[in-house]
Amino acid sequence: MIAFIVFLRALAACIITNAHYVGVYPNDIIASGGLIGDVLFFAVSGYCLYNIKYPLGFKGFIRWYGRRVWRIFPPVVIITAVYMLVGFYKLGHYDLVWWYLYPTAYHFVVSILLLYIPYFFIIKIEALKSRLPLVMLAVFAAYLVLYFTVYDKSAYHIDNVREPMIRFIYFESMLLGAWFRRNDEKYRGRFSPIHPIAALLFAGAYFALKMLFTKRPEAGSFQFAGQLAVFAVLFFTFRTFMGLDGRLSRAPKWVMKPVSFIAGAALEIYVVQSQLIIWINRFGIPFPLNWLVITAAILLAGFLLHAVCGLLYRLTDRLLKRDGKTSA
Repeated sequence: MIAFIVFLRALAACIITNAHYVGVYPNDIIASGGLIGDVLFFAVSGYCLYNIKYPLGFKGFIRWYGRRVWRIFPPVVIITAVYMLVGFYKLGHYDLVWWYLYPTAYHFVVSILLLYIPYFFIIKIEALKSRLPLVMLAVFAAYLVLYFTVYDKSAYHIDNVREPMIRFIYFESMLLGAWFRRNDEKYRGRFSPIHPIAALLFAGAYFALKMLFTKRPEAGSFQFAGQLAVFAVLFFTFRTFMGLDGRLSRAPKWVMKPVSFIAGAALEIYVVQSQLIIWINRFGIPFPLNWLVITAAILLAGFLLHAVCGLLYRLTDRLLKRDGKTSA
């Protein structure tokens, strides 16, 4: 795995987890910024999936999409079943389709599975793949049309991950990641201090806008500006880590091992955390001990789920190889 991608994925996992720590910190404002972590994840996905080997067409898409689904669903299905057994989830609240086939409890999972579909065809159609900035402009134009015609701007809710509109910035992030992959030789290993400074400035602008739109509902008509700031944060953060790739690849083992673990188990860490945070918060453990207990529990649960899923993937790969040899 490319070094800067490992660090970006780990950073995204940490930002998203921190954003779920509502009720953990003395002030919940510390538990914010989850959207930045989300767009980092989608950009990393777009970067990593840029070179799709399967052919364009229905069969090629089904084979590629099937592999993507298989890598995502086992952690979701396993942790949902476990959390139902221990009483965190109740089947009666929703039906089996909601819990297992369309796992709306995990907004990231639903979004990535939906966005894989247009991403595949854009990457496989060379006329679109070679013009990613124009595709991104077209997506943004569609976003603006919906925003100014049907979107409810009476209150600040554009960052709500449960709303369909959020998928526009997610998809733009995937396409940006693909664009960075297309320009990999041009940008990787070329660092400039301007990029992290710009990322921090736009992050500050995003949080300032978030506070403005929350406190001043009359400014809600311009809330899309916050997502523009987030996209700028994504661009300059990605550019920063891409430029630092050579240095990150030489990171010492004591740094690389935990970073690699968090990056590799990012999905498992994501799906285990919300219910653990809620459950442990009920014990009323004071800060910062509660933070340590919750973080340790999430990492342990994520590690166990990652290990179980890894075993399942290996067993399945062996069975498929054995069946292939038998058929041959």
